[in-house]
Amino acid sequence: MTGVLNLKNQETSETKIFTCVVFRWPLIEGCNVVIASRKFDRLKAAAEELNNTFSSMSPAKVTPIQCNIRKEDEVEALVKSTLSLHGKIDFLVNNGGGQFLSFSKSISAKGWNAVIDTNLTGTFYCCKAVYNAWMHEHGGVIVNITAAVRNGVPGISHSAAARAAVHNLTKTLALEWAHSGVRINSIAPGMVFSETAVANYGESGIKMWLKTIPAVPAKRSAVPEEISPVVCFLLSPAASYITGITMAVDGGLSLNGRILDLPDHDRWPSLPEGKNSEMFKKLIAGTFKPSL
Repeated sequence: MTGVLNLKNQETSETKIFTCVVFRWPLIEGCNVVIASRKFDRLKAAAEELNNTFSSMSPAKVTPIQCNIRKEDEVEALVKSTLSLHGKIDFLVNNGGGQFLSFSKSISAKGWNAVIDTNLTGTFYCCKAVYNAWMHEHGGVIVNITAAVRNGVPGISHSAAARAAVHNLTKTLALEWAHSGVRINSIAPGMVFSETAVANYGESGIKMWLKTIPAVPAKRSAVPEEISPVVCFLLSPAASYITGITMAVDGGLSLNGRILDLPDHDRWPSLPEGKNSEMFKKLIAGTFKPSL
């Protein structure tokens, strides 16, 4: 197996390209993996660590290739290099992404475009390049890692918009590319804890995690090791009849409200006058006594 992972069976007969840190399970399953991101030093260190860790368990290898997924020519070069190295690409996992906390009124054009280009446009570039170079003729499986944003997420409108767009892109490509034997699905994680994930948001990151946990029915965060098995399931023959879906892996958070509280206010238009309005005012005041 070979796959490409774009970051921020014991026979190695398939090739994967990945763009995220969910490659431990593919390695264990005997897949050669190409990982890609902008910062080659970190990428190389990750590949060395993984190769050393899993060398006794699997003949599969991890190869780092530098790539900025915001640039279409670099994505196409990544795919070309992977094909030159392994001869085919069976799987693509898109997890290149990121955001910063900011309410919409304060997001600059530069900040907005950076997040959209990474989360949405970069995902599209990777899907398109792999499809045109290999999967159009040979089929394959694509998994896009997005986020649980179905109810909107105050404070990251740029990322929420991009992730929601990827959900729809996944459905559209599933329809367009089915005739080529391509399956494509998305995974929408909720709050996933790692040291670097929390550190990315500074002190506010710790507050955000602690504040969110009580709203999660599971009453805890996930860890990356709980996302990677879902990726492998969707890549595997066990999911051979699944395409075009977004699978939430969020401990039930998307069923139970928002991550951030909304501020109180009294700016909304008043209720229309009438009996129901008067009853509602009594409800708020604690004097309402229902009767049938």
